[in-house]
Amino acid sequence: MTYHTKRRKLIGVASATALIGSLLASGVYSQAATLSPEQREQARVDTSSMPGTQRLAAEQHFWEALALEPRDAWSRLRASFEWQDNLDEPRVQQWIDHYRSSPENIAEITERARPWLAWIVEQVEERGLPGEIALVPFVESSFDPTARSHRGAAGLWQFMPGTGDALGLRRAGGYDGRLDVVASTDAALDYIELQADQWYEGDLALSLAAYNAGAGTVNRARRNATANGKSSDYWSLRLPQETMNYVPKLKAIAAIIDDPDKYQVSLPEIEDAPAFAKIPVDRPLALDEAARLSGASSSELAELNPALGNGTAHPNQARVLLVPSERADTLMARLDNPSSPTDGGEGSYVVQNGDSLSAIASREGVSVSQIRQANGLNGDVLQPGQVLELPRESLASR
Repeated sequence: MTYHTKRRKLIGVASATALIGSLLASGVYSQAATLSPEQREQARVDTSSMPGTQRLAAEQHFWEALALEPRDAWSRLRASFEWQDNLDEPRVQQWIDHYRSSPENIAEITERARPWLAWIVEQVEERGLPGEIALVPFVESSFDPTARSHRGAAGLWQFMPGTGDALGLRRAGGYDGRLDVVASTDAALDYIELQADQWYEGDLALSLAAYNAGAGTVNRARRNATANGKSSDYWSLRLPQETMNYVPKLKAIAAIIDDPDKYQVSLPEIEDAPAFAKIPVDRPLALDEAARLSGASSSELAELNPALGNGTAHPNQARVLLVPSERADTLMARLDNPSSPTDGGEGSYVVQNGDSLSAIASREGVSVSQIRQANGLNGDVLQPGQVLELPRESLASR
């Protein structure tokens, strides 16, 4: 079977009407919690043709059904799966057996996915792509945004330098866009959709093969298959071994996540909400400064922003800084009002317009090098609103 991008799909209204009708008739309301957002919306709209009383009852029962089962990131992901068919295909079954033989590895990788999973599922869902696409980082990098391969690929989605450059993932000044989870996820999903529609009439399995091996490799394999009178779909092609196993791996791990009890696998509890918020970057912002302003730890921010190799977000490189969701409002408020006393406090100083590092050092009775060392600064450039940690020597003189 082939899988196609949403823009090439036609979804019948009658099927959605039949779906809600069967739910209401059978009384198995808990199943509604596994419907995709598109199905839920269609089901809601399709009741408009019912008589008033019947429509109200149907909608009430439907939305009550959705509330019966709390949704987490895993249930939301399962609701968007579209490839849970033909699992007995030998290559898929081989990888199911492989993964289930080491359930501790699945637990470790899915735990590593905690900060990213809900947000990536949202991005895949918004594009109307099969939920299985959200698990590509499982296959590519084991959900490690700092992963690097011996061939030079890097990041959650394992972009090679040339491919990353072509997709606008910058690499300069200590910043590597391939390690930027937001930027690289957008680029990966764009790339998968683009190749599917450009080369493969929307066929996502072939696009994923091209994502792994390159479109040239896949296109040559298709031409060879056609010349020999064979099918040119993904499952029939002769491709590099890694590529032959690429989609089967994806289907296998999705099958296990779809029914972890069946495969005796435990998945960590992950909320159905992004673990981070995106803070626009309109001036250089060091992670240490963002940590002090937000109340998050520097290590938390470093883990959420692995692309910032030099520890500072610059607006000409990173579009956003990721912070824990619960710290976002605090950081935004303090960035908007940098002169507030709560921004500095004992032992710190908020940089004002016209300040220089030498002037601050002279005023505080310490050396420039001491301020640099206390704040991890490599140069003398300061930005208004930047919070500097003052060395202990200056505090003693107050």
